[in-house]
Amino acid sequence: MSAVLQKLKRFKLRALHNQKKFGVAGRNCEEVLRKGCLHLQLPVPGSTLCLYEDGTEVTGDYFWSVPDDSELVLLTAGQTWQGYVSDISRFLSVFQEPHAELIQAARQLLSDERAPLRQKLLADLLGTVSENIAAETRAEDAPWFEGLESRFRNKSGYLRYSCESRIRSYLREVTSGASLVVTEAREEYLRVVGAMCQKLQAARYNSSYFDRGAKAGRRLCTPEGWFSCQGPFDVDDCASRHSINPYSNRESRVLFSTWNLDHVSSALIL
Repeated sequence: MSAVLQKLKRFKLRALHNQKKFGVAGRNCEEVLRKGCLHLQLPVPGSTLCLYEDGTEVTGDYFWSVPDDSELVLLTAGQTWQGYVSDISRFLSVFQEPHAELIQAARQLLSDERAPLRQKLLADLLGTVSENIAAETRAEDAPWFEGLESRFRNKSGYLRYSCESRIRSYLREVTSGASLVVTEAREEYLRVVGAMCQKLQAARYNSSYFDRGAKAGRRLCTPEGWFSCQGPFDVDDCASRHSINPYSNRESRVLFSTWNLDHVSSALIL
């Protein structure tokens, strides 16, 4: 045991929300903590060490099970760290107005990252914040309109058309189902379908559902164009937290056409 205690373990250490890392070695947790606080000019009392990956606190015997060169975060009293997702959350807190500093910070994190899952999360985030989501017209974001007829001049206009087309298609399916209804109930079925058709026509087939510029209560997305999945109709929530913004790029626009409206919650109308 004495030989083990003499062995130095190496770590990469950084302070909370500071991307600059430095090497530190120690024979135990207290020594690493003390050296880290000295380097960062932080108080030792109340300070702790935790794994960058998942926020697990590094203390006692657990210190020896942490691999050499692992990345640690030094926390002072009152600070918390939930793992690398905390960095992602920090980016998302300013997500609605991405700027050059945010993108640069994400690229810096990605360049230093080696874990495949974290690489994917950062790459997806970087791709999203770099998109031209705010652009609306064909002149502002020509690639978004690739493959669409020239009559579509803005994103909201096309998505209104897309929503109306989808609802018309649903209505045709419902109407064609009359032949499958028993004879005694067919007349009532057609009456109900006819009344529903009139209401949809009066509401312009609810085309505003996909229009991010529509008034609150008339759209199923955020003002930025984000749609979130509520899961299948028979569950209360979507366990996977799916979300998509068809206004972001051509690929998302095409993918959104496969989303089932049954999975969009009216509670998302802001």
